[in-house]
Formats: sequence, structure tokens, C-alpha cells
Amino acid sequence: MNKTIEDMANRWLKRKPDGLSALESRVLQSTLERTMISKDTNKAVAFHQTFGDRLADTIARIGGSWSFILTFIGFLILWTAGNVWLLSRAAFDPYPFIFLNLVLSMVAALQAPVIMMAQNRQTERDRIDAAHDYEVNLKAEIEIMALHEKLDELRHSQIIGMRDEIARVAEQVKRIDDILSKQRTSS
Repeated sequence: MNKTIEDMANRWLKRKPDGLSALESRVLQSTLERTMISKDTNKAVAFHQTFGDRLADTIARIGGSWSFILTFIGFLILWTAGNVWLLSRAAFDPYPFIFLNLVLSMVAALQAPVIMMAQNRQTERDRIDAAHDYEVNLKAEIEIMALHEKLDELRHSQIIGMRDEIARVAEQVKRIDDILSKQRTSS
């Protein structure tokens, strides 16, 4: 394997070292040192989350679930049934359900931005995962190319060894043939 990042950059990435990104330099350094580059990006993301981030993720996870939707539908049915049939004239929130509309509007007004915040964080996580996947894939490609080169060198040296062996055997056959032809002429 090559001994410097410059050699590796020229050979595998077909670029000069000053044209490499920090990620590519890190991959080449990792290849040179034969160290692992893969890591659990979820731990890194979880370590940097604030309480608000975790709360928004939890609200988005609950608010975007079937259990929440079905529970909320049940709540709406109970609210309307209780105010229309059960409470009749002494209804807490009579028919156009103005208070219910206010509550629903407030839930929607608060839930939508929280879900959008969670989606933005998920997009950032996806970007981090994609960059890490690129890093791991690049290292894998470089390692595969290096293995191909080593196999090619090994095959080349074996072919040269076989060629030399064939030449040596051919020389011995020629000597044996010369000896046999001298014996035939002398007899």
C-alpha cells in the first residue's frame, strides 16, 4: 500500500491532496493507519439534543401515531355526543361547538410547528447519516481498489515466476534433447 496520503490521493481519487475535502482526507488517513471509520451517528446526535429537542420529538412521535389519532377521534365523539345528547340544554359547549373549535385550533397551532421542528432535526440527522455513509463507502471502495491492486501484483509475480520456471524447464528439456541426440549419433 502507498505510504502517504498524497500518493493515495493521486492513485485512488485521481486528485491532488490540496483538492481533497476534510472528509476525503480523513478517509485516506484512516486507510493509511488501517483504522475503522464507521461509527454510530445516532449516539452523536442524541448527545447534542436539548430537552426541547427531545420534547418536540416525543410530541411529534405521539402526535403522528395511529393511537393518538384514534384517541383524538374518540375524544371528539365523546365531546360532541356529551354536548348534544347527554347534556341537551345544560350543554357545556352547545352545538356549533365554539369552545371545541378553539381547543382544536390551539392544538393544531402548537402541534404543527413542533412537528416541523422534529422534521427539521430528522432532516439534519439524515444529512449526517448520508455524509457518514459516503465516508464509509469511499473507504470501502479505496480498500477494494487496494485489494485488487495487491491481487494483480501477486498474479503478476506468479506469472513471472511461472515464466521463469517454464524457461528453466525448457532449458533442461533442451539439454536432455541435446544429450539424447548425441547418444543417437554416437550409437
